[in-house]
Amino acid sequence: MADRSFLDWPFFDDAHRALADRVDQWASAELADVDHSNVDETCKALVKALGEAGWLRLTAVDPADPASRIDVRSLCILRETLARHDGLADFAFAMQGLGTGAISLFGTAEQKSEWLTKTRAGKALSAFALSEPASGSDVANMAMTATRDGDDYVLDGEKTWISNGGIADVYCVFARTGEAPGAKGLSVFIVPADTPGLEIAERLEVVAPHPLARLKFSGCRVPASAMIGKPGEGFRIAMSVLDVFRSTVAAAALGFARRALDESLGRVRERQLFGAPMSELQMVQGHIADMALDVDASALLVYRAAWLKDQGAPRVSREAAMAKLYATDHAQEVIDKAVQLHGGDGVRKGHIVESLYREIRALRIYEGASDVQKVVIARQTLANSTGG
Repeated sequence: MADRSFLDWPFFDDAHRALADRVDQWASAELADVDHSNVDETCKALVKALGEAGWLRLTAVDPADPASRIDVRSLCILRETLARHDGLADFAFAMQGLGTGAISLFGTAEQKSEWLTKTRAGKALSAFALSEPASGSDVANMAMTATRDGDDYVLDGEKTWISNGGIADVYCVFARTGEAPGAKGLSVFIVPADTPGLEIAERLEVVAPHPLARLKFSGCRVPASAMIGKPGEGFRIAMSVLDVFRSTVAAAALGFARRALDESLGRVRERQLFGAPMSELQMVQGHIADMALDVDASALLVYRAAWLKDQGAPRVSREAAMAKLYATDHAQEVIDKAVQLHGGDGVRKGHIVESLYREIRALRIYEGASDVQKVVIARQTLANSTGG
């Protein structure tokens, strides 16, 4: 049983505690044996199930309620819990939020009504198309173009490492519209998957199977009304979306780490070594102490960032970067210790610890690699320093 004492921290209210109970009960019943052999079909099925259970309503604002907002603590609780039970379920949930984040935060009433109604119900899959072959962390270096042609924009270029690529029903696509050099000349568009000129150029396979693809846009024409926000606001929109969802990546890492710690606690209590349980060995106790410390420190950083955002902070770039950097890097360490404590079982294909070992690595790269998070933290810290 995962430690739940963190729910007593002042970051949460009773609604969050009740949510944590409900989603854990649902995940225990529904995610005990998720089939990972066909990730496309499994992700579609997971999105449908998450929608029917009502969890996807938390991924975006309610189109029918102008006062609706995204509660980041709820997103983090969902992602932590789902990741603890099944990595692909966490992925399916997360992409419904990230994929439509630009629409939630900056879309028109019409855009929200058309798409969020579907994604929040699990009736459409979404994707966030930002990265390019030569432009991942350096968003301002984006090469893909969107050229105005009468009442339309014509998109040309490529996107890569796009989660849900190939199975999404709608893509939020960032492209250079040229209002100014660099970051100030980008915009974002809603592109339905069946738009002529959009091609799934390549499906990408990684160590922990997820639906990923490289997209090619060739004369892909969308109406000007497909733009989210105003021309030239794409970079600000992208950063605002990441400001909300980056903390949730850290929460997923925390969920993986909690599962690794739980599995390890069971292992060292049950496994006999030199005539006694492994848990009696001081070296093993040292590993358990390090793991527990990393889990709690990660949780404090994750829920601090989420709480600050929910309190109305306009930006939490520094806090979210700290949470993502620490939680993902240290989840890797926790899981590595779990592999060591499990011995041969830890690297046996199909074992939960082996699965966690593959799942965690990508989290240190996507939505801002660890090294980039250090740059964000340093720049924010220097900017806030008074000098002397």
